[in-house]
Amino acid sequence: MKGRRLLITGAAGFTGRHAVAYFAAEGAEVTAVVRRCAAEASVFPAGVQQYICDLGDRKAVAGMIGEVMPDQVLHLAGKNSVPESWQDPLLYMETNVMATLYLLEALRFQPASRILVAGSRLKYRPDSAAGPPHPYSLSKTLEELVSLAWGTLFKQPVLMAEPSNLIGPGPSTGFCSLLAQHIVRSEAAAGRGEAPPAAFRISSRHVQRDFLDVRDAVRAYGYILDHGESGKIYRIDSGTQRELGEIAGKLLAHAAAPVEMDWGPQHAEEGQAAASPASAVPAKPSSASAASPASAVPVQPSSASADREVLQEEPEDNAAVLGWKPGIGLDRSLADIIGYTRAGKEGRI
Repeated sequence: MKGRRLLITGAAGFTGRHAVAYFAAEGAEVTAVVRRCAAEASVFPAGVQQYICDLGDRKAVAGMIGEVMPDQVLHLAGKNSVPESWQDPLLYMETNVMATLYLLEALRFQPASRILVAGSRLKYRPDSAAGPPHPYSLSKTLEELVSLAWGTLFKQPVLMAEPSNLIGPGPSTGFCSLLAQHIVRSEAAAGRGEAPPAAFRISSRHVQRDFLDVRDAVRAYGYILDHGESGKIYRIDSGTQRELGEIAGKLLAHAAAPVEMDWGPQHAEEGQAAASPASAVPAKPSSASAASPASAVPVQPSSASADREVLQEEPEDNAAVLGWKPGIGLDRSLADIIGYTRAGKEGRI
């Protein structure tokens, strides 16, 4: 990795910040792509070059690739909110599909450049009779299809990574970070002698997920970029499924004040769709009213269809085949999340 020109999109995001820090420490010449304005100097290590580029602007993307001429590209940029994808589905097609195509097209004129595209476990099988459960799933499925097809059509070194639920210190909106924020708010309220915030709701404590530290995932991206085979999808996970109730219990053990929780159903119902980790948020009053057929407001999907986890066949390769294996235990990840959250928004990753 030392001396290689590495361009990282989505550099200011949760995974992006860790990726920039890791690869810069490994000696890569890192260019951190940010969308609108330069990030604060404290976000990235010294020596990292920032490049402001809207990946939805085809000409700007082509100009960036021509100027940086990267040896490798780690494409982390994209939208990843299921609820938001219902509100603005075209934005998700533009951001997750077209922006990726603009990158691939720009790299077509630099055939030696390798690109790793970060996919999602919430993709769906195109041959599934049920169809996509939400626009986000559709966008990530299309992103994977066009990435691999582009690589095949134009003989480009295109690789795909499919990480599990990434956790760790940093500006994440995942389940663990949301609960950590709730714990810290509860501690602050107790310190001021105020009532605790509204209960944090978990759809079901028995829902199982694989949680992987984001720092381990970033190392896996390095293995894939250096040693992966073009046209393949590499699964990245810890190898252990854990119930949300167990994860929540471990986080709550760090709490220094009472924390209000709404645990949802006590027993998993057979055949019931599971909520995605990001859907577990502080409980809010629900409305039972339905939209009028004459209403100009788009019809809102049911919460079940929005939150359903997508099941598909496992990719044939795991990053472990390249020599990678996770090294950060769950307890350390959770402790680091609590520590970062208590430090406030300025906490260093």
